[in-house]
Amino acid sequence: MSHTHATIPAVAPLLAGATATVSGSGSAAEVLRIHLDALGAAVTVGDLPRGVAATAHLALPDGTRRELTVDWAGPLTEPALTNETAVQAICGVMHVNGRRAGRPRGLSVDYCETAAGVLAGTALLASLLTAPGGFARVETSVAEAALLSISQYLAAAGADDPEAVGLAPGGPPFTSADGIRFEIESLQPEPWGAFWTELGAGPGAWRKGWRPFQFRYATATAPLAENLHDTARAYTFDQIRAVAAHSGVQVCRLYSAAESDTPSPQSLPAPWTVMPVPNSLLAQPDRCHGTLETPLSGLVVLEAGRRVQAPLAAHLLRLLGADVTRIEPPGGDPLREMPPCSGDLSSRWLALNRCKRAAEFDIKSTADRKRLRALAAESDVFLHNWAPGKAEGLELSATDMPPGIVHVYTSGWSGLELADLPPGTDFMVQARTGLAELVGPPCAPPAPSLMTLLDVLGGILGAEAAVAGLLLRQRDRTGAAVESSLLSASNTLRRCGVRPQTADRQPIPDGDGWTTGTVAVATDLGDLLTDARFAAVIGRDEFGCPALSTPWRIS
Repeated sequence: MSHTHATIPAVAPLLAGATATVSGSGSAAEVLRIHLDALGAAVTVGDLPRGVAATAHLALPDGTRRELTVDWAGPLTEPALTNETAVQAICGVMHVNGRRAGRPRGLSVDYCETAAGVLAGTALLASLLTAPGGFARVETSVAEAALLSISQYLAAAGADDPEAVGLAPGGPPFTSADGIRFEIESLQPEPWGAFWTELGAGPGAWRKGWRPFQFRYATATAPLAENLHDTARAYTFDQIRAVAAHSGVQVCRLYSAAESDTPSPQSLPAPWTVMPVPNSLLAQPDRCHGTLETPLSGLVVLEAGRRVQAPLAAHLLRLLGADVTRIEPPGGDPLREMPPCSGDLSSRWLALNRCKRAAEFDIKSTADRKRLRALAAESDVFLHNWAPGKAEGLELSATDMPPGIVHVYTSGWSGLELADLPPGTDFMVQARTGLAELVGPPCAPPAPSLMTLLDVLGGILGAEAAVAGLLLRQRDRTGAAVESSLLSASNTLRRCGVRPQTADRQPIPDGDGWTTGTVAVATDLGDLLTDARFAAVIGRDEFGCPALSTPWRIS
């Protein structure tokens, strides 16, 4: 079966006339080549200096020069951080990814290096929003990208109170009677209960399982009663799919990466779309903003985000200097109280939302919708990850925006039209795109990582897309419609992060701990908070919550 995409115009050539030399043979360099090429730069391959993951030299026609370095350790004082395996082991990624298995597990894709490439591209483009001409350096590291990817888990490890659910091993996917492995998605307890009840699972099992299932996005594990797995194994997948259809849950079998109906990594022309909005010219030319250190200072971002993807994108824009305001329901975001907490605020919430302002709206109220549109009109960027069609229903789509607004949509599927398309959530996108087959140990049954791989990478891509939209506005004095997605995150990881799988990516027991054969594997994120090697990168915010330093340096 073929799959098609909604019509997407070509990415605006923001770097037309620019030249870029990108060095490196790994994932970070590949990401930078693809992204700079998609933006119109003429990209060539250079020689990589020893000890770094990637470099890029960018030259614009107006004389602007940028030099980018992605090294392995950054400010971390650990000489063993010289490759993806060591970064995953030392920085806690193996620990988080392995929680469901009850032991550290390496990701068999180069996730940290791929994320570092996108993070580097975001800072590189942001540096171009400052005054044209001159020379500047941009630096980041694979280790900092790794720590950003586990920042929510790290914040929870340093909280004042315990987790809301236990961190015991377990979780989806499930296996049907005919041997099909599949994922389940339910955002509410009622469909979850109706689904398992109709299949005959005991109420004790599914009631006890709802909370760990609900929290799996936050904890990277979901200890479910074996009764639920036994129940699933009693029915064929077609029977399970029929029950799901009228109970309200979503199911998706785990697709192979090689299946003809699996979206290919090239199914989008670029990792994002950045297009001008017709009839949205600014009355005056857009000015350059900020300094090299904070290139987005003076810009206002309005964020309507939930979960991870959009809030992380806005968090990165804030770290670049923007003033960010979150849209929250009356009474405030309920996730502010999600345990564990630091002081009176959720540690995980702080990891994504510290230092943001908040404005409360009841979007069911006509008056509040009008007030929300007025606030959007005063912003430079409006960023959301609402369900498809919701922005249009609230008259907050790109074409509803006042002139000059950069409208950023961090979606699930980027308008992909495909049979059996599940909701655009992290684990479902991993299942449908075949990524679940690629992330686990070689020869192990396929399973999506319960670490939020795509939410995080999608959030970084969303920040990069927003910065590209601001560059378009600055150059052409126009508003912009920008979209990135979890699909584009999966595409990026499958295109740039899939390397020959090796057994040494999986740690082995070593006394009371674990090792990759060359470095010890972190098995407790709490240890990172007092580890002198991380002192320059991990601190504490005003609430006592673990907080990462800004993951790049622009000078």
